Amino acid sequence: MADGRLNAVEGLAPHANRLRTLLVRLVANRSIALGGGLVAIITLLAVFAPLVAPYDPLESNFRARLLPPSAEHWFGTDHFGRDVLSRVIYGGRLSLEIGFLVVLATGIFGTLIGGCAGYFRALDNPVMRLMDAWMAFPAILLAIAVSATLGASVTNVVIALSLATTPHTARIVRASVLVVREMEYVEAARALGARDMRILFVHVLLNSIAPLIVRLTYVFAIAILAEAVLSYIGVGPPPPAPSFGNIIANGRDFMVEAPWVTIFPGVAIFVVVLGLNLLGDGLRDVLDPRMRVER
Repeated sequence: MADGRLNAVEGLAPHANRLRTLLVRLVANRSIALGGGLVAIITLLAVFAPLVAPYDPLESNFRARLLPPSAEHWFGTDHFGRDVLSRVIYGGRLSLEIGFLVVLATGIFGTLIGGCAGYFRALDNPVMRLMDAWMAFPAILLAIAVSATLGASVTNVVIALSLATTPHTARIVRASVLVVREMEYVEAARALGARDMRILFVHVLLNSIAPLIVRLTYVFAIAILAEAVLSYIGVGPPPPAPSFGNIIANGRDFMVEAPWVTIFPGVAIFVVVLGLNLLGDGLRDVLDPRMRVER
């Protein structure tokens, strides 16, 4: 019994060492530190928006309309007298919520489609041809068409953006699965009688997750940018609930006399997308062994 427990502990040691090495690389990577820091700050502001925001983002005050930035209103006010800083903070909450839901939906469906296509050879050609046809439509135009057809709402924006980003994610997962399914440990599991679905989910997809994680950080950034575009043309989340996109859309008629209404949410989008892109680049450098060899 003692020998068995000792062997089990010794067997866990290589896994613990690999995990420790991975954590050290993650912490030491500058892109991950900077990008993750920016994303963490924006996320904390969004989560604790009721405690951080100085004003109610929906409260109108026509006596204070279009005031420039000041000590009372750091980001100024809009044409309804609403505090722009409070609206940007709450807008970050809604935009991040949309981005997270799009990442979740894209990750689930893209993984299932790409995993099944890559593992089951009979499905590969028809499924990938369907994905190719799907990708022939520009993603943003597809999102606009779907959102305009379904109507302006948060749910419909998530559906539209998920449909637009899933084919690319499926192709990335499929490419990784094509490599992993030929590995020796997969052949060993198959020889031991493991069922295909168990091999796919336990052995193949779990070992194909690194490129998926990197892809989803970019999907997050794409979703936030696309939400701003959809809101700007009127098919995004409907007012009065603030998001980065509809704050900019509400201020487009006052860009000359009150540019701060559009500048500050635009800067917020830039910071979030920059943070996510840096985080994705850092994760790619750490998780992709080819990048480490090149460096």
